[in-house]
Amino acid sequence: MEHTCEEPRLPAPRGPLSGAVEDHLRATGPLPPDEEITAAPVYGDDFQLALYLCYELHYRGFAGVVAEREWDPELLRVRAALEDRFLTALRADARRHDGVDEALAGILVEPVDGTGVSHFLRDEGELWHVREYAAQRSLYHLKEADPHAWVLPRLWGRAKAAMAAVEFDEYGGGRADRVHARLFADLMTDLGLDTTYGRYLDAACAELLVTVNLMSLFGLHRSLRGALVGHFATVEITSSPGSRRLAEAMRRTGAGPAAEHFYDEHVEADAVHEQVVRHEVIAGLLEVEPHLAADIAFGVDATVFAEDRLGERLLADWSAGRSSLRTPLSQEFAHAS
Repeated sequence: MEHTCEEPRLPAPRGPLSGAVEDHLRATGPLPPDEEITAAPVYGDDFQLALYLCYELHYRGFAGVVAEREWDPELLRVRAALEDRFLTALRADARRHDGVDEALAGILVEPVDGTGVSHFLRDEGELWHVREYAAQRSLYHLKEADPHAWVLPRLWGRAKAAMAAVEFDEYGGGRADRVHARLFADLMTDLGLDTTYGRYLDAACAELLVTVNLMSLFGLHRSLRGALVGHFATVEITSSPGSRRLAEAMRRTGAGPAAEHFYDEHVEADAVHEQVVRHEVIAGLLEVEPHLAADIAFGVDATVFAEDRLGERLLADWSAGRSSLRTPLSQEFAHAS
């Protein structure tokens, strides 16, 4: 199945905030008032979907929404208010370290007895767990390298050159069939999932939206370039061991050769990327902008925080024998047909 470049459709609203944003995108209603933005739970479904809708305009947009909405002044004002609450909450809940070395130390060494999602999928997960995980993660992996590319004009010297080199690998080294987003679409095909960009936005849980919104938040703001580098470093450092476990999970559950290949590719590639990011991107950035150390550490901490929340949600649902998706795949496919 081809990974197409079609604009995704607008999802169903999850509350008054996301409903008002969607009405504005369709030019059928006003944007939400400030009191609704202030009252909504910041990590909740409605708040996170509203922010996701604002951010998606900077990627592919939505079918039926005019491209000019990307820079709509009133929508940008609402986005800024959402971002202010999101960033304030992250700084309060996620910040653990002020120094880069201390922040990285927490992710460079894995615990002996890990209990995360990749451990569960490797050791006891069933094929339905793997399919749900892929459906959730598709919102991340089908735009995997894009928000990190926004930082390139904001770097220079060693950091810029090294970041561009890693991104070149993420985009397939110049080969369309090796772009990592395309490889993930192939994984989804093996699992019988729809590879249409944004297809599972309606089904994804709020915790997943937080992980995607986080990298969009960091990527879109020059003032958060240090946090974006911290996010990127965390992804690359933790990817190789996690991907090794997920590759084993794909083989054990019979997910298919493309599913196995996606994670096998990340085991090898991200082991190299981790070294480049630490010794060239981070070191190069701090060489010219040492004042960004605390921001890099915050990016690491915020990424770990968001991923831990997602992992806890998935494992809680799966341990209880229920779907982690807002719409289970069986029902979702019945609706699509």
